[in-house]
Amino acid sequence: MDAVLLPKSWNVDQIIHDLDQQGFSLIDEAYPPAYMHRLVEECTSNLNKFRDAAIQNGVVSKIRSDHILWINEQLEIASQHVHQLEELAKQLNRAFYSGIRNVEAHFACYNSGEFYALHRDNPHNKNGRVFSAVYYLHEQWQSDWGGELHLQDKNDQWHILQPKPNRIALFQSDLLHEVLKAKHQRLSITAWLRSDSDII
Repeated sequence: MDAVLLPKSWNVDQIIHDLDQQGFSLIDEAYPPAYMHRLVEECTSNLNKFRDAAIQNGVVSKIRSDHILWINEQLEIASQHVHQLEELAKQLNRAFYSGIRNVEAHFACYNSGEFYALHRDNPHNKNGRVFSAVYYLHEQWQSDWGGELHLQDKNDQWHILQPKPNRIALFQSDLLHEVLKAKHQRLSITAWLRSDSDII
C-alpha cells in the first residue's frame, strides 16, 4: 500500500498533547467536504444492510439501540478513513508505545430515540482496544438534535461533545462514556485502534 498522508487538519502534536493531558482529542473539519459527501452517500446507500448492534459475542443488549454495518475493503470510501486511522496509529505508537496493530470500524446509525448507555469500550483491559474514534459523517446537525457523546476524561471530568459534522472524537477506550438519546438520525463511523490481531 502506498504511504498515506494525514489531512492537514489532523494536528498530530495537538492530538498527542490532548490525549496525554485529558485522554481525548477532537479533530474538526477532518476531511474535505467532497470526501465527506461521498462517504455519506456510501453509508446511506447501504442502510438496508445495517443490523442491530451487539455488545459481546453477538449478544444484543438493551444498553444500546443503534444499528451498524462493519466496514471492509468492499466499502471503498469508508476504507480510506480506516487507512487514515492506521497512519495516525503509527504516530500514537511512537508517542505512547501503545502497540496498536490494526483498526476495526463500522458505520453506526442512531435513529430518533436511540442511544448507547454508559460503558467502556475496553473495560479492565478485557480486549485490545486502545483508542476509540467516532467520526460524525452527517452533513448537517443542530444542537437540539441530541446524540451527543457524554465522556468522562482521564481526570474524572465530564464533557458533552457535540456530534458536529466532519468531526472526529478520539479517546482512550477505557474511558467511561455514553451516547445520549438522538432526536434525529445520526450517522457516524466508530473505529477502534487495537493492540491485538483479533477483529471481533
